[in-house]
Amino acid sequence: MAEQDVTSLPEQPPAEKSEAQQTDHVAEIPASTVRSGLVELENRATQLIQSMENLKTSPEATGGTPAAPQTPVAGFLPPERRDAAEIVAGLETLICTTDTDVEPEYSLPPLNDVSQLALISHSFVAYLSHLRRSQLLRVTTKIASDTNRWLSHIFRFSDSSTSYHNDSTECVLRAVRLAIVARCPGYLEAGIQALANPCMYVTENSGLVALQYACRQLGLPAECIRVVPSTAGSMGTMDVATLQRLIATDVANKRVPLFVIANVGASVCGFVDNVPKLYDVCRTANVWLHCRGHSLAALATAQGSGDVRELCDSMSLSLGSWLAVPSLPVVLLHRQIQNVALSVFESDPIVSRRLNSLTLWTTLQALGRDLISDRILMAFESVRVVYEILSKCAGVRILSKKPGGDSGISVVDLVHEPLNASLLFEISVSVVVFQFHQKSPETDTETAVQGEHVEKSRYLDRMNEWLGEIIQRDCPGVDLEIIDHAVYGTAIRFCPFEMSLGEAVPTIEYLEHFAACLDLQVGILKATERHKVTFQEIVKRSDVLRLISLPDWAGLGGVRFVPDGWETLLTDQAKTELNKLNTDLVEALRSTDSAFTLGEGEDGLICVKLGMVTEETDVEELLEVVISVGKSVQENSRVLDSMSEIVKKGIETVTADLQRESDEKLWQDGILRHVPIVGSVFNWWSPPPKETGIKGRSLNLTQGVVESTENIYKYHMQIAGGSIPIPGNRSPPTPMVQTSVSAGHSRNVSQSSGTSTNVQEAQH
Repeated sequence: MAEQDVTSLPEQPPAEKSEAQQTDHVAEIPASTVRSGLVELENRATQLIQSMENLKTSPEATGGTPAAPQTPVAGFLPPERRDAAEIVAGLETLICTTDTDVEPEYSLPPLNDVSQLALISHSFVAYLSHLRRSQLLRVTTKIASDTNRWLSHIFRFSDSSTSYHNDSTECVLRAVRLAIVARCPGYLEAGIQALANPCMYVTENSGLVALQYACRQLGLPAECIRVVPSTAGSMGTMDVATLQRLIATDVANKRVPLFVIANVGASVCGFVDNVPKLYDVCRTANVWLHCRGHSLAALATAQGSGDVRELCDSMSLSLGSWLAVPSLPVVLLHRQIQNVALSVFESDPIVSRRLNSLTLWTTLQALGRDLISDRILMAFESVRVVYEILSKCAGVRILSKKPGGDSGISVVDLVHEPLNASLLFEISVSVVVFQFHQKSPETDTETAVQGEHVEKSRYLDRMNEWLGEIIQRDCPGVDLEIIDHAVYGTAIRFCPFEMSLGEAVPTIEYLEHFAACLDLQVGILKATERHKVTFQEIVKRSDVLRLISLPDWAGLGGVRFVPDGWETLLTDQAKTELNKLNTDLVEALRSTDSAFTLGEGEDGLICVKLGMVTEETDVEELLEVVISVGKSVQENSRVLDSMSEIVKKGIETVTADLQRESDEKLWQDGILRHVPIVGSVFNWWSPPPKETGIKGRSLNLTQGVVESTENIYKYHMQIAGGSIPIPGNRSPPTPMVQTSVSAGHSRNVSQSSGTSTNVQEAQH
């Protein structure tokens, strides 16, 4: 459990204490130590956060559920008030209860000192907003100016201003508004009509969501967005020459070039545009240049002299994901313009943005400049190590840029050098994207030209999905994401700058474990792809196995066991029997190897799916096992079907025999004995014989006959083939009635050489 790391605050109670104990602890704090309401708020917030950290997800989690109101009204707020403890207990129950049967696990990730302080700062923001207006202005001015000065120094953007937002799309919206004000001063009075036909430019490798959001908020048409293609052979960077031509064309058509987004590691593969060249184009055309992406974090590692003020007009800083600290705002760092424009878009310039910097104000102090730089350096170093591991693994294709480029310089080498932002952005690769891809002469030709579309293989996509899932399971310390690349299909992405709460950059020692795991799984994929050819050839030659196309299956493939002659007449009943046979086959195979699973072909019939194999696997022997077990299952199925058919016909024969004997007895006794009242008088006058004449029936499965049961009830025993003697050393008499199940009619025999085993009895 994380402990508080603020020396001016009192010591916190341990997380193991109950709610009541924690409440008592707060009540016992001497009044002399409570110097302000912030201390009490920090105590209570810490206790609640620690309580949340101890929550475990469990299907049986029912403790702490608050009592339901006496007269609940569905869908409406109950009239009765509830205590804060009840409300928090209800929230805890909601968080820790799950509908699935999973092993209990902690619902929320653990917090370190910095993360806990960042969360508590959100409570401080809401609390401080109730200060008197003059005092609030003084506090927010100090916090906002400190945060602005620190961020400007860390990211080498002197004389800049800052604003704080919930996400990067709001940052882009704010930057577009600032660009409008800077380009068109009349916008503040005349509105959007003062800016005629604006144009905004973005590379094709960046998401358009941010600019589309800005257009909707500003009332601009979507046609004002220009997508600039990438330069051929430049790993997805914006074509500067094409941008110049687009700007010149728009100016000639009396449009207003307004805004350009430079990609500095924001795309899926972490591409970095040539920012210095883009800025020269934008400065000439009086266009606002905004930079966004994870490679901007490299600026925080530079310790030498230098500045980026002449490199861009604004940049987005996602410090929360870079530092793995929860709920930090996204920062827009931009060049200063007219002061009136800085607050014109705010409903309350004091509270709306400036007070939101409090979480950063506390977090930056808790971390310090050195720790921030070390964390970012470690992330870039982990990308470099992962890239080296992947480049040495045969069978893996890397889709992202090499860290350091052709020069081989790392970010660590430039820490104490004078800032060269162009070189720093070029070598600071924040993402590694890779996929399993067997090299061959054909694929080498296809990938020789960058950017050329390669036909996506569904089979390779499934293999890469399998690879990503296995590595995620075996190496949870390396945060991997399975993505769908627009050109190359399914791929795997590693980005240490997109960490969630509780995650950390993997150490070099852990990455060695990742390398071993990757080599093992890639070896399995290569063996499976190589054995797949042999597998298909053997199945095609087999008399009882049929190859089933399973494009969405990453293993060897699918087969169906089809006995001889079944394919000539596939009626509905035959299909049902075939499905049952292959289902039983999979169950029998899974008892020996879990690599066999149940599948379904495109024709809707059941098949056997064979999973991944190693290099040592003998595919021919594996298929022989499938055939052998299939034939065994088929034979067992025939015996069971014969037994069930005998039992079914036996029941029908017993029913017919008993009905026939009942009818005969009715005629022998006379109808009067079965007439109500008259029958009782007739039976008193002429009692019926003790023997009813109707015998029970037993089914002899070995001989396939239905026998009468007089021997069983006469001698009070079951006689097995005459092996059990009866009193007087006499052989038991043969049952009076023996009916063949297959014949379906009665057959009386007076003598028989032996007796039958009583398996199933049907006594009338």
